[in-house]
Amino acid sequence: MAAADLREELSCSICLILYTDPVTLPCGHNFCRGCIGAAWDSQGGSGAYSCPECREEYPERPALPRNRTLGNIAARLLTIAPEPGESGTLCTYCVHSPVPAAKSCLLCEASLCDTHLRGHSQSEKHILTAPTRSFGERKCPQHDELLTYYCPQDSACVCAHCCQIGGHRGHRVELLSEASEKKKEKLRKVLENLSPEREETEGQIQRLQERRREGAEAAAAETERVIALFRGIREELEALEKRLLRDISRQKEELSLPLTELIQQLEIKRDELSRKIRHIEELCNMAAPLTVLQEQESLAFCGAEGAGTGGRKREDIKVPAVQDLDVGRLSEIMIQSLEGQVSEIKRGYCPRENPFLFLDGNSVHRDLSISNNSKTVNVSRGSQVNYQTSLTFQTQLQVLSTMSFPSGRHYWDVDCSDSVYWRVGVAYPSIERGGNNSLIGDNNKSWAVGKAYNSFSVTHNKNTIPISSCQLSKVRVFLDYEAGRLSFYELSEPIRHLHTFTAKFTEPLH
Repeated sequence: MAAADLREELSCSICLILYTDPVTLPCGHNFCRGCIGAAWDSQGGSGAYSCPECREEYPERPALPRNRTLGNIAARLLTIAPEPGESGTLCTYCVHSPVPAAKSCLLCEASLCDTHLRGHSQSEKHILTAPTRSFGERKCPQHDELLTYYCPQDSACVCAHCCQIGGHRGHRVELLSEASEKKKEKLRKVLENLSPEREETEGQIQRLQERRREGAEAAAAETERVIALFRGIREELEALEKRLLRDISRQKEELSLPLTELIQQLEIKRDELSRKIRHIEELCNMAAPLTVLQEQESLAFCGAEGAGTGGRKREDIKVPAVQDLDVGRLSEIMIQSLEGQVSEIKRGYCPRENPFLFLDGNSVHRDLSISNNSKTVNVSRGSQVNYQTSLTFQTQLQVLSTMSFPSGRHYWDVDCSDSVYWRVGVAYPSIERGGNNSLIGDNNKSWAVGKAYNSFSVTHNKNTIPISSCQLSKVRVFLDYEAGRLSFYELSEPIRHLHTFTAKFTEPLH
């Protein structure tokens, strides 16, 4: 059904607009409560009340039950398709020419324009509000009186009868205005708490959006980098392919040239022999003896005495040994070119391996022994005599590397296969050198992966995360300083990622 047709079905036949607080007459017709009330007020002197639709008469003024369903449908239609050029509420008493209402009286359940408002009662009982069409929602459904009080015990708005003889008798009630102000005060306090939280949430959203944007930009840049890298690789490979094909073609020409010359010589000899064979076959097929004997060309084959060809010496052409392609040279060119590309990729794209990480004797605990190559450390309690400095670890059996990384992308490998308890990772040079908080991973200045009691975990600032299904014996540490990423890998086949820490590094990392 079109909106216009639906609006017509839901319009009061008196005011010709959508029902406002519709009521149902005994005959079944519906009208706005204010409209039928005003119509019957004008009929009061005649002694009978009639329906404006069917003219059915009632000797006494009938009760007007509210048609809530019809009212809800009309209100719903008004929100979906409001009447053009109207606020939705018209003056109840301007029947012949609808005029927008300026106020609504909750007691009279009528809306008034400026003209009728001037003659309206000024009594406090006549509560004026902004123009409204929903008077039924402001009345008690049991006593059909205005809701004027609020019961905090039941959290309900009630009328005067509810407080005196109804279910709220004896309850402490408040005027709606007082209860409203109290609730507004509570809401203001809630607002005071919600506003900073909303600002913080907004800040978090902005930071996350910024992080997402940075991630998208980094991904776009990395995409362009990879595309350019592989474009260059393809160009290099195409150039290498053309070079190798040219080299193969050149070698083929060099190898086939002498063979081509010999083939041409042998083809000439073959053709000459074929001609001689045909000539001799013709002589052998001749019947005239005189013609055969007088023929001179065959004497070169048979000899002057006709001794035949059996004793004639053949002059064979020696066929040279076929040379192979110089595959070794081709392989060397290919390997050198590909190795050069791999080296270039490593220099420009991959992190640098750091094989020259040495252990710092100034930081090593007194019960640890560093090998002569400064790359291995073992527990050697009591046998190590070294001087204690401010850099020496006093409590924990650990040691730093001499080199630190203030930038860049790096990785190094650590063999832990001979240890039953260990931790490997990175730390700021400002890590404490004594006390329980000096253990790598147990403070906010270090990150570690380790083994203890046949279980493996990663640790930072005493926050430990277990690693399952792991048999760590060799560890790879991967550091991307600017990106703030520290990753640990198990050097297995294939290599396995264990965990990645993200942080904004503020010091060089040992």
